[in-house]
Amino acid sequence: MDLKSQFEQAVAESKTLSEKPSNEVLLQLYSLYKQGSTGDVNTDAPGNPFDFVGKAKYEAWASLKGKTQEDAMKEYIALVEKLKG
Repeated sequence: MDLKSQFEQAVAESKTLSEKPSNEVLLQLYSLYKQGSTGDVNTDAPGNPFDFVGKAKYEAWASLKGKTQEDAMKEYIALVEKLKG
C-alpha cells in the first residue's frame, strides 16, 4: 500500500478511535493532517482575537512549516497507530 493510501486509511481510522484523544493530541493530529494533505500553512491567522481554537489550530499547523508532506503523513499514520493501541 502506498503512503497516500496508508494516510487516507489512518484519517478514516482516526474518526473511529475508541477514546477521544486529548486536545493536545487532537491539535497534533490536525496539524499533521494539514501539513500532510496541503503542505505549509497557506492561510492568514484568524483575525478574531477570541477565536482561541482557530488560533491554536493555525499555530499548530504553522509550527510544522518546512516539514515535507511525506514526513507529516508518516508521523500522522504512526500517531493514529499509537492511539489505536
